[in-house]
Amino acid sequence: MHGGAVAVQGVEAGPEGSSIVSDAPEVRIGRSVADIVRDGETIFLGPGELTLAVARSLAFHSRLTIVTSGLKVAHWVATHTPHTLIVTGGQAEGRDLGLVGQLARAALTSLRADHVILELGGISAVGGLTDDSLSQAEIARMLLEIGSQVVILVPAGRVGREAAAYIGPTSDADVVVTAREAPSAFLWDLSESGMRIVLA
Repeated sequence: MHGGAVAVQGVEAGPEGSSIVSDAPEVRIGRSVADIVRDGETIFLGPGELTLAVARSLAFHSRLTIVTSGLKVAHWVATHTPHTLIVTGGQAEGRDLGLVGQLARAALTSLRADHVILELGGISAVGGLTDDSLSQAEIARMLLEIGSQVVILVPAGRVGREAAAYIGPTSDADVVVTAREAPSAFLWDLSESGMRIVLA
């Protein structure tokens, strides 16, 4: 595969900075993405359980600026890390409490990031980047323009899936991170399209 595959053991930030070792897919994904990030960078994190796992792993970094449109992510970063936190604003949507609407869109026009990290509802070589939420897909399209590197997080069961709302072709993303349980045939199709794949 282009870029190879990475196997890691998950480590998650626990109470008062302790470490919790876990083999849960979301923890492994969070650790893999955190390994891409360098101290002092600006990171955009979208809403979702996988991006929340990334936020937990980023607790071990220093001097980060974290921009987010997810209220769960924002709350965790604010209460567990010393990182600079910027919240986009907007209307909260769904169980992940992702911020959408005019306020969120307006904030994104003036923001830039070293890494844009998004959890999506589906990815396939043919169907591209997709999500189940029309409003989150709209925000995602804007985010593809503000990051030096775009990292897509997808649960293993959603690799090869096409969700309802189209965001863009796979070429709009630089890296896809998923769990090692993802179907190999779909991963092969993605790698053939030139996408770097990281298996956690």
